Amino acid sequence: MMTKAVMTRLAHATLLGLALSCAAPAIWARDGVDVGERSSFSKLVSADQVEKAAVQQYAQVQSEARTKGALLPDNHPQVVRVRAIAQRIIPFTYEWNKRAASWRWEVSVLKSDQINAFCMPGGKIAFYTAILDQLKLTDDEVAMVMGHEMAHALREHARERMGKTTATRFGASLLSGLLGLGNTGDALLNMGSQLLTLKFSREDESEADLVGMELAARAGYDPRSGVTLWKKMAAASKGAPPQFMSTHPSSSTRIDDIEANLPKVIPLYDRSPKPSQRFDRALKTGALYYRDFEPLAYWAVSDAASASSVAAE
Repeated sequence: MMTKAVMTRLAHATLLGLALSCAAPAIWARDGVDVGERSSFSKLVSADQVEKAAVQQYAQVQSEARTKGALLPDNHPQVVRVRAIAQRIIPFTYEWNKRAASWRWEVSVLKSDQINAFCMPGGKIAFYTAILDQLKLTDDEVAMVMGHEMAHALREHARERMGKTTATRFGASLLSGLLGLGNTGDALLNMGSQLLTLKFSREDESEADLVGMELAARAGYDPRSGVTLWKKMAAASKGAPPQFMSTHPSSSTRIDDIEANLPKVIPLYDRSPKPSQRFDRALKTGALYYRDFEPLAYWAVSDAASASSVAAE
């Protein structure tokens, strides 16, 4: 009779074999941006189930934020800005993952002191106000964050993490499910709550940096802003690291790696159409705006300048 330990090792070995055997070719390079094929472990978890779990979790996040008055309205300048940048980037995601063309992309901005942003599987994006305001991100830097987060979803890093967790935690029971001897659907849906706390590997981060720069560059945003972004993030990490860093571990060579990859994406940026509207430059909006919304730090509008604009009106 096999011991429990032997059965567990056999289950893990079988799971890995199944993952390798069902791996499908994936788009992994274009115009010299090469990141390799997606992990075979992602095949252990259904993309449909992961995306369904993401929809549920995202709706819960929005509902809780709305209840607390922390979900910014559609006409808020920060929401308009982030959605405009997303709309430029989204068309370039389809080649990285064919499913992205059918995703119901959503973009929300949540009022929070946490420096954070995410893109769940299925294109569910959220930015926290702190990452925009405290870091005073330019449009190019916002695009770097957004491209990075989109890359995690496109490259199915969360699905891969969940696949590895499934293989480790469920072992023989998951094996039974894959062989038609059990139902793992409920267990996988219950893992949806992990989507906001899954910690990506440094390899995932490096891949997301490169793919994110490529996406942003094609959309007309300067990939060199990836360097300034991570310098700002590093400065914000002194003392208590921001929430973003708890799930996005950074290596000591991150900025060097980004700089080394710039020659791959600068040509894409040079030949791409540039945004006709910039949101990181001061705009005259009139007294009505300043009565309804607070001045935005990313527009570089100081309180004194805001008062002068109101007085001028």
